[in-house]
Amino acid sequence: MTATLPDADARVPVDIDAETGAVAEAGAVTETGAITETGAITEAGVGSTGPGSAEALPVTRVFGIRHHGPGSARSLRHALEEFAPDAILIEGPADADPLVGFVAADTMTPPVALLAYVPDSPARAAFWPFAVFSPEWQALRYGVEHAVPVRFCDLPAANVLAAEDDTRTGSGDPLAALASAAGYDDAERWWDAVVESVPDSAAFDAITEAMTALREDATHHTAATVDLDLPVSDQDDPDGTRLVVDQHTLRREAHMRQVMRQVLKGGAKRLAVVCGAWHAPALVGPLGPAAPDARLLKGLPKTKAALTWVPWTHSRLASGSGYGAGVTSPGWYHHLFTETERPVARWLTKVAGVLRAHDLPVSSAHIIEAVRLADTLAALRGRPLPGLSEVTEAVRSVMCGGDETMVRLVVDELVVGETLGGVPEDTPTVPLAADLRARSKTLRLKQEALARTLDLDLRKERDVERSHLLHRLRLLGIDWGTPTTGEVRSTGTFRETWTLRWEPEFEVGIVEAAVWGTTLRTAAETKILDTASRDDVTVTALADALETALLADLGGATDGLITRLEAAAALDHDVTHLLGALPGLTRTLRYGDVRGTDTKALVHVADGLLVRICAGLPGAVTGLDTDAAQALRTQIDAAHTAISTRDDEHASTEWLATLQRIADRDDVHGAIGGRAVRLLCDAERIDDTESARRLAAALSIGNTPAAKAAWIDGFLGGRGLLLVHDRELLRRIDEWLRALHEDQFVATLPLLRRTFGSFESGERRAISQALRDTGSAPRTAAAPTAIDPARGRRALRAATTILGAAG
Repeated sequence: MTATLPDADARVPVDIDAETGAVAEAGAVTETGAITETGAITEAGVGSTGPGSAEALPVTRVFGIRHHGPGSARSLRHALEEFAPDAILIEGPADADPLVGFVAADTMTPPVALLAYVPDSPARAAFWPFAVFSPEWQALRYGVEHAVPVRFCDLPAANVLAAEDDTRTGSGDPLAALASAAGYDDAERWWDAVVESVPDSAAFDAITEAMTALREDATHHTAATVDLDLPVSDQDDPDGTRLVVDQHTLRREAHMRQVMRQVLKGGAKRLAVVCGAWHAPALVGPLGPAAPDARLLKGLPKTKAALTWVPWTHSRLASGSGYGAGVTSPGWYHHLFTETERPVARWLTKVAGVLRAHDLPVSSAHIIEAVRLADTLAALRGRPLPGLSEVTEAVRSVMCGGDETMVRLVVDELVVGETLGGVPEDTPTVPLAADLRARSKTLRLKQEALARTLDLDLRKERDVERSHLLHRLRLLGIDWGTPTTGEVRSTGTFRETWTLRWEPEFEVGIVEAAVWGTTLRTAAETKILDTASRDDVTVTALADALETALLADLGGATDGLITRLEAAAALDHDVTHLLGALPGLTRTLRYGDVRGTDTKALVHVADGLLVRICAGLPGAVTGLDTDAAQALRTQIDAAHTAISTRDDEHASTEWLATLQRIADRDDVHGAIGGRAVRLLCDAERIDDTESARRLAAALSIGNTPAAKAAWIDGFLGGRGLLLVHDRELLRRIDEWLRALHEDQFVATLPLLRRTFGSFESGERRAISQALRDTGSAPRTAAAPTAIDPARGRRALRAATTILGAAG
């Protein structure tokens, strides 16, 4: 199979016989029909001489394009101007025809996508993306600007979404086959070289000729060896290179022909059909009887589908999976389509701007030399203009000095780019999406594809409402905003920092969330109450839900959550669950100060929770292994911080009394016992002398080295400065460490490394300096103490009694 595509200046049309694929001269009549001098195939067998011919028979011109190709888009625009159609059909879901009118709106800004979903199951959705450089979009714009009726002709979304199997992806790449025949090892480079960089309306005929030859070979394989009822993935094609016309493709093309018949029957005289190049051979020539196509389409599954326009992004066009379109360089394609004069020089000027913004010195001389290098590479490779590969090599060599990191920066910001489209406000959508759109406009929150940081001051009314909106969306599973740490540090509750980034998939999430309500507030309230009513919900989850409800200002759900939390806490006997819920409740109590939320009902819940914790915790700390003790210690730390933050005298007193009971027990794991002593010391419930006594007892000879290390870990964990300021404590631990035998030291080393490794580097340096200052030698012996004869006699009598009893 050989195929010849036109050179840059070639404009001679190529004529193809619909059945044999033979090439005829322009204007010649084949056995099956006539072709006009522009390559359009007539229905009746006689070619028309122009759009103004009074007796012209219907003429159809099929334009086989590559989706999202700027060269195809420009060539198609020129071809439509030459052909002057009175009706246009575009590959796309046929049930999207009512949405064509929105293309004329000033606020319709590509990239956009047709979204189709099943109302009762919104997760079943599909997208059809369009960019400004998409040929289909240019066909839509041509129809709108010239008042030409435009329709979609592919299988309706109602059929696409109803299909249970996936037979839609054909095996093999026809462009790869053509590229290989032309001597290219990369289909993208081949298409960029012969089509995208050299727009020419005559290319459509040559592309159709080449695809006809490929389709003949693919049809032969299909008829001889392939079961059309099996998915392509199940066929015998180990290397994935065979071109196969699968059953889904045949049905799509049958539907396209049926729509063509309808339009021609409706009176169209000059019909333009815009479809993928792979489908073009199936649509040229006489359409023939409709019965075979009707039989092929009979019995297709169908479901109820809703369609709308949604914004899209260039990064999603560049994604080859999920809802992406598989375009590797949408930013470059957009530039080629919009910049017709000196595109390479203008592109490299943009590159220089990006690199300068990242503090890389790039001068005008760099741009000039990069242009020269790109032109030279194109000439060496026999290309009429530099393509993306030549331009990127010039950027790498001249502007980036071979630094791949900077090249990757250019690729991310320019070659792919991140542009978010827009749709008119009156575009049909679910009520929840309309509410989000209205609230976003009121609060001046713009949907943007690039991530940006938003700092909120909750003392301002608008920022509070923004916070409510973002929390409601997160509750509904739409993470437009992600809480983050801001550059402005604050220990209060009046500041929030968010990272905002809009993803096209959120449109589906909004449709899915619409089942909960028609506004963001009611939907969030309904969903959170539904979650709280489940039998398996935990106390911790309910406390978190209550905290979220107050953050989102869901007053209609607060009472129900409090009632559910009280009931769950009363039945839950696991102290760890109660401990996990307490910090969230305490944080919730603090929000009332800033957000104006009534939290009086929560005080009763928090107090009841604390009573149950204080009663059950001393008994729950015994018999724990190391992992369980570490986990419980973390919960105790969080609870202690929460209670201290609450600043309630009664709550603090009860909690510290519970810690005292834990510290006084001998059967508590060292990680918990040591931490209880540390917390009591910080709260000034025990003094330094008492804490030193307890440390000495923990390090006494009766305990194992592992138990001693665990106690020290609990006592010191995360508090390295304590050893810097308390030299006596440092001395005691130093003496204990120096007294360990080698095997004991090796056994305790992992825990010790974890303890001291958790200290900040500055804390570790300060501890080392303190050891150098004080030294590690034993203390100087104290002066002899005077002997008390009376105590000595009592000791002797006791020893005599013991020895006598032993004898």
